[in-house]
Amino acid sequence: MHRTNIYLDEAQATRLDRIAQEQGISRSEVIRALIDRSFASGDVSVEVDLSAIEQSHGALADEEEAARDDGDRFAHLARMWSLRPGR
Repeated sequence: MHRTNIYLDEAQATRLDRIAQEQGISRSEVIRALIDRSFASGDVSVEVDLSAIEQSHGALADEEEAARDDGDRFAHLARMWSLRPGR
């Protein structure tokens, strides 16, 4: 086993602690399990994520900014959902 230090934001640490408590294991064990799951799925390519971000750049350039009240925001989100590729 190799010791590794990482920095987590408050939300990440809270979620890890909650999962660890629910499962009766340590935070470290949760992290190792999540890493193992990621490796097993083959979903460890940062390049794939960066490529998706790059391809989406400017996708909403022609869209109006969402209004700030809840009703308009939800209508805007519904419209964006309907514009997804493959819909």
